[in-house]
Amino acid sequence: MSSVQERLVDQLARIKELSGLSLRALARQAGLSSSSLSRYLAGQLVPPWEAVVALCRAVDRDPRPLRALWVEASKAGAAPAPRRNDLPADLADFTGREAEAAQIAELISSAGAVAIDGMAGVGKTSLAVHVAYRLAPSFPDGGLYLDLRGFTPGQEPLEPSAALGQLLSALGVTHPPAGAAERAALWRSELSRRQALVLLDNAVDADHVRPLLPGAGRSAALITSRNRLVELDGVPPVSLEPLPPAAAAMLFGQAAGVDLTDEAAAEQVLQQCGGLPLALRMAGARLRHRPGWTVAVLAERLRDSANRFDAVFGMSLKQLDSDQRRTFRLLGVVPGTDFDAPAAVALTGMPPGRVDAVLEELVDAHLAQEPSPGRFRLHDLIRRYAAELAAEEEPHADAAVRRVLDHYLALAIANDEALPLPNRGGAPGDPARAIAWFDAEYANLIACFDAAVRLGADEVVADLPPAMRSWFFRHRGTDDQVRLLEGAVAAAERLGRTRQRAALLVDLGFAHAAAGRLTEALAAYEQAEPSVSDDDELAGALALRSGFVLRDLGELEAAQARFRRAGTIFEKLGQRGGQSQALAFDGWLTLRLGHRHEAAEIARAALALADGSARVTGLVTLGVALASQDAAESRRTLQEALQLAELPHTRAWCHNYLGVALRIMGSLDEALDHHRTALELLEPLAETQLEIDFLPTYAETCRVAGRTDEALALHERTIELARRLGRPGDERLANEARQRLIDGG
Repeated sequence: MSSVQERLVDQLARIKELSGLSLRALARQAGLSSSSLSRYLAGQLVPPWEAVVALCRAVDRDPRPLRALWVEASKAGAAPAPRRNDLPADLADFTGREAEAAQIAELISSAGAVAIDGMAGVGKTSLAVHVAYRLAPSFPDGGLYLDLRGFTPGQEPLEPSAALGQLLSALGVTHPPAGAAERAALWRSELSRRQALVLLDNAVDADHVRPLLPGAGRSAALITSRNRLVELDGVPPVSLEPLPPAAAAMLFGQAAGVDLTDEAAAEQVLQQCGGLPLALRMAGARLRHRPGWTVAVLAERLRDSANRFDAVFGMSLKQLDSDQRRTFRLLGVVPGTDFDAPAAVALTGMPPGRVDAVLEELVDAHLAQEPSPGRFRLHDLIRRYAAELAAEEEPHADAAVRRVLDHYLALAIANDEALPLPNRGGAPGDPARAIAWFDAEYANLIACFDAAVRLGADEVVADLPPAMRSWFFRHRGTDDQVRLLEGAVAAAERLGRTRQRAALLVDLGFAHAAAGRLTEALAAYEQAEPSVSDDDELAGALALRSGFVLRDLGELEAAQARFRRAGTIFEKLGQRGGQSQALAFDGWLTLRLGHRHEAAEIARAALALADGSARVTGLVTLGVALASQDAAESRRTLQEALQLAELPHTRAWCHNYLGVALRIMGSLDEALDHHRTALELLEPLAETQLEIDFLPTYAETCRVAGRTDEALALHERTIELARRLGRPGDERLANEARQRLIDGG
């Protein structure tokens, strides 16, 4: 951060101090998002001038003296984030559409979003990608691309919630909230501080894409659909017609590499292609690969087919050898939206070198696309044509798909083992590379699971979700994870795999709990219990996780009993890590139940065994337990916990309970600062589960400090979150505390 930026940050910090408000309250009063304000105050982002004005007005301060400083800071700029570009490659031979491209560019600058519609094969995606690259200098935070699969044969459209999860993941948000509305709000908030261009390809209708729009800010969206999206308010449509004759002739001539001297024959070819860029490129490629042909010969061959798609596609196939034609047919049934060469090797059973040559030929013939190096896909029209041919001519297509499923499953298992999990180190390998593989193949893995269900491949259905456990742990509570685990539980039961079914139910319970569905989580754990014996470490994990759910449901005594059972099981099995974790949470619940001396003893026992997260829990428990009798030791213990905490949500937890301990000691101003810091750390994480834990303690500190209005607002926020997350115990306690405040208690 430059010195001028530091001076601007100092001025903004003084505004916050003058306001006397928490970051969240100040952001609300200024009409800003809390996450954006947090980044302004941290110097991670230079605010727009409008934000500076809004902050100054919130404290009745004249913003004009800050104008010169803001101009200097804006020129210096915040620390640049790496530019992201997920866009497919631009076509080297893009031709025509200059008027439409100029219109779209102008509309993007004025409206911030454009919806391009037109029939299949008319070139919507190619035009959108071409315009996106043309506009790239205006969007320094890069371009995002997402295929919504609205018209992909054999694929269900990507639901808005899942689409938002993928888009947020592309921005580095690994733990998005569970609900679609919350995800949409977080998506708009994240884009509001960026200047990115988002290409949303193949939307079904307006409802499909509406939650994905950027909202206010300097980011923009390009949308493509076969349907005209007139219901999208504020998003002007641009409809594409087939290319006019002159542009069609130019594109065909470029693709064919010939001069169209035989005008009559050329006109017949252009008429058969119907002005569709996809058909024109394929017909041109066919002529280019047959140097002995003339345009007239091509026109004659095209006339022999019933319709232009059969004519162009079928003629392109005729230039291929038998391996190439078979590969093309099988690519019509491969699961997923794109694929790489190893997947094609599994699909066809051919040697890698031969597959590489075949894929190059398919790309040259425009039967396949290579949107990025080494990644291939088929246009939806071509995929449908290939699938129809496979149904007629490939009696063993299902066996080929099974080979692909086994290929993806083996790679998923290998990459999962390279990723660390709590209580499991990572195997030798490259975790960053493994994460990148899961990110690239995620949509294909989901498609493989669905294909396995369709084919009755229960082994794949049961084994694939566990192979994605580590990746899902970083994106917890997703709808996809729950759906996959439910299918895997049923498959394991059909296979008679009792223990695997129990382990899958434990994973399913964790996924439900992470998404805030506590009742469903507890039901999953209860289904698993009869299949697990106490001499199995899975029983300890089951007791521990069900304890967390009971704790969040407000059933503290029942939760404590589960933690103690988990501790007994882990001690019997000689697993110190699990035993220390169970003891740490036992101590924490004992403290919450009001037994400070006993909690301190349990926490010390946990610390004697603990490392990692269990040690942090034990230290926080001990620190809060000691706050009323040994302030110095309490501070030292809690500071040690804070130093050990590496993840933002763990640091937030430490700050919040340092605030609780300081309140007990009577250091109220310090306590309030730590509570505020805790919520500020949570803001960009969308961790509502922790927020609902922090708010009542913060409210109690506000009450003791005489800040009754703030305490009431915090209790009201707790009630709102508790209702949304289905936590009746928290809702009841917050209502009782709120009523006591109103009554003057």
